[in-house]
Amino acid sequence: MSKTNANRWIILIMGMIILLFLGLIYGWSIFRAPLSEFFPDWNTSQMSMAFTVSMIFFCLGGFFSGQMLKKVSHKVLLAGAAVVLFIGFFGVSMLDTGNSAKSLIMLYLMYGVLGGGGVGIGYNCVISTVNKWFPDKAGLASGVMMMGFGLGGIVLGGVVNVLIGSVGLFATFKILAVAIAVILLLGVILLKTPHAKVQAVSSQGSEDEENYSPMQMMKEASFWFFVLWCILLNSAGLLVINNAATIAVAFGAPAVLGLVVSVCNGVGRVFIGEVFDRTGRKISMLLNTIFVCAAGVFLLLGDMSTAAIVIIVGLLFTGLGYGGTPTLSSAFIMKQFGPKYYPVNFSICNFSLIPAAIIGPMVSSWLIDKSNGAYTGSFIMMIVLAVLAAAAWVMVDKKARCI
Repeated sequence: MSKTNANRWIILIMGMIILLFLGLIYGWSIFRAPLSEFFPDWNTSQMSMAFTVSMIFFCLGGFFSGQMLKKVSHKVLLAGAAVVLFIGFFGVSMLDTGNSAKSLIMLYLMYGVLGGGGVGIGYNCVISTVNKWFPDKAGLASGVMMMGFGLGGIVLGGVVNVLIGSVGLFATFKILAVAIAVILLLGVILLKTPHAKVQAVSSQGSEDEENYSPMQMMKEASFWFFVLWCILLNSAGLLVINNAATIAVAFGAPAVLGLVVSVCNGVGRVFIGEVFDRTGRKISMLLNTIFVCAAGVFLLLGDMSTAAIVIIVGLLFTGLGYGGTPTLSSAFIMKQFGPKYYPVNFSICNFSLIPAAIIGPMVSSWLIDKSNGAYTGSFIMMIVLAVLAAAAWVMVDKKARCI
């Protein structure tokens, strides 16, 4: 293995570690219960809004990062993300338990705006920088990094729970503020852009491919059908994945299965990325669609038969399918629209997370309430959304340049 190849794998691992810490933003459920003990008058909707705000500003932060990467180095952006996240997490530790109304606004600002925005800046910056080293393995590199991001709340969740139990919630936020800032600052030191020879390989690989500016990309039907595909599959996954442990228990399976589903979510990101590199866009997108459809079918069959093992298979497919979508977003945008404007184009595609984060949980809650706690409606809707995603895949296949 050449020195350049060895260096790029080290950089990929560093990128994954950074995204592992940034993925703590998905660990909202870890903080939700302890916060409710200090602020019992905050209702479920108010608490959920903190996560919603963080997802919106995650997308906005990614877009800002993509724009700024044209003007400043990734090191400047990572340093900026470190400062923003330090202020955000440290700010949560300063919430006033005697003033719940003011503290709720501060939570939205510190965790939602600064936390979500800082993660978005760092996320786009790391993925855009590391992917430059892997013009030949865009899917695998994206999958490895996104596995770290997707597993951040799980891998570090146990440590956070121990910290909360030993030093308290607000002291834990102070510790996390320092830890995340330190990891990002290490990234400032260790993450590098590839030298001219590697960049030449990237350029050579895209000589026959036109680089689309953001405005050009948004005029392409293939982009909008792909965004629709992402929204449909992410919404389908969110119908189930947030309730995985509860569904497992309801059908007699252990609650720990929720953790297994999350692991499959991480594995799916790497697996689908490798499939993309080996077979291309067409097969990898189809396979990911089949995973989600199979998840809905197995879950519905398990619901009808009350067979726990069938439910478990359905939940495992849910994790695989939900995990593959963000990896394909990264790889598809790179291959279809070129590397030149990738940071901005990728951040625009990530806005598909916002409608999915609204549609999935909202539809799931409505269906469960209407059926007095039954999950049958959610499982049927999952299949419907997967079938619609298959139709979107057909349209992407007709319009896309990359195979």
